[in-house]
Amino acid sequence: MQNLAPIALFIYNRPEHTRRTLQYLRKNTLSGDSRLYIFSDAAKTSGDEQKVQETRNEVRHIEGFRSVKLITRDTHMGLANSIIDGISGLVNEYGKIIVLEDDLLTSPYTLQYFNEALERYIQEERVMQIAAYNFPLTQTDKLPESFFMRSTNSWGWATWKRAWDKFNPDIESLYQKFNKEKKARFTFNGSMNYWKQLMDFKKGKNDSWAIRWHASVFLNDGLVLYPRESLIENIGHDGSGVHSIIEDTYRVSMANKPIISFPNVIEECPEAVEATKHFYKHRKGSWIKRGKKFLTNQWKRITK
Repeated sequence: MQNLAPIALFIYNRPEHTRRTLQYLRKNTLSGDSRLYIFSDAAKTSGDEQKVQETRNEVRHIEGFRSVKLITRDTHMGLANSIIDGISGLVNEYGKIIVLEDDLLTSPYTLQYFNEALERYIQEERVMQIAAYNFPLTQTDKLPESFFMRSTNSWGWATWKRAWDKFNPDIESLYQKFNKEKKARFTFNGSMNYWKQLMDFKKGKNDSWAIRWHASVFLNDGLVLYPRESLIENIGHDGSGVHSIIEDTYRVSMANKPIISFPNVIEECPEAVEATKHFYKHRKGSWIKRGKKFLTNQWKRITK
């Protein structure tokens, strides 16, 4: 396969997570032909400096790729600004990109899936993202091997310059474009708190690039390709990340074979929408499970 998309890997202060992420990425069938760009943000506080340096040392002599370039930030940008800046630079140079973070393990076939899908849908304006992670859905036997949905996912994804050019980081502009009907579709009829996430950003309660990207894709009537079986495992829900808590709701078993079937019709898969709604509605589990999770994370905050 020629003209592979560059890989952007964003790291911060988790050397062990980063090591595992790269270990799995090197096992991909197309890793040896892929360009890897590693973006390392500067420490936010003096307490982060040692771990940031350890993480940078972990990646300085990485092999197994066509080329590796480490981009180190001299001042702290924050995850959102770092990702937006890094993606914009690479898509302007290459026209497409694969985006990973330091807590995402890949299947041996993840890069193959990304590059095949990027090539297959390059001219389809409505297809705006390729997602490699999928939730632990039930009744997946009713779903095709890959399918389209309206929602984005930030845990391992790819896109083109034509789509990223439609990313609107201006929260006021995004907010003005929503009406009651769009809010309902945006939240899968209230089953997921995407609108709350958008409003929390508007109020300064989070610094999410992902919810603004999700809103940008949604407002452009965009679609996202998903695999039926996840090609990504997120290992960051151990409480180690800046933006993460201890969580097992999103744990999956990665697919152990390549995706060979892609949809020819560019439309949302209704069966996948219903399966995703079901997951959203039941993802928090029983009140007992919620209580245990709350107490675990409160203890983590106190003892951190």
